[in-house]
Amino acid sequence: MFIQTESTPNPATLKFLPGQTVMDAGTADFPSAEAGEASPLANRIFGIDGVTGVFFGNDFVTVTKAEATEWDHVKPAILGAIMEHFQSGQPVMAGEAQPTSGHADHTGPDGEIVVQIKELLDTRVRPAVAQDGGDITFHGFEKGVVYLHMQGACAGCPSSTLTLKMGIENLLRHYIPEVIEVRPVA
Repeated sequence: MFIQTESTPNPATLKFLPGQTVMDAGTADFPSAEAGEASPLANRIFGIDGVTGVFFGNDFVTVTKAEATEWDHVKPAILGAIMEHFQSGQPVMAGEAQPTSGHADHTGPDGEIVVQIKELLDTRVRPAVAQDGGDITFHGFEKGVVYLHMQGACAGCPSSTLTLKMGIENLLRHYIPEVIEVRPVA
């Protein structure tokens, strides 16, 4: 098994490509070791000292490290953990744990606008940020403000504010006049 690695715009995050499907559908975000208990693979990666976040996409695993940790020290262990997992035959997600589509449900007014927002995110934004090892999902829409949740390499990325404001906000405002602003949520 050969696992490729790619840098991301977030210097604290690396993207690992195992050359096979990681998630059949949806994504899975593990911002802490406790959250990682739902996945044998995430649990294995969190066992490496210095790992602070794990994110699964369709064909990649994104790992975030602590600021004081050097990639030279943890990258070989992460590669080993991913290889061991896929060779073990264990599932990526344990038991009842399910991947998420990412988008929050929206009830109430503005339903048609929210459908348009989600469609633009799914067709234009999410494929682009997946290239960088992350995901951006719809969290809410209220009084012209779109709230988005950033995951994987996007969470904590120095350029995420620029991506959010200059890229996504401009895109949504162009196609959906009701959108005034885009804001991140934790």
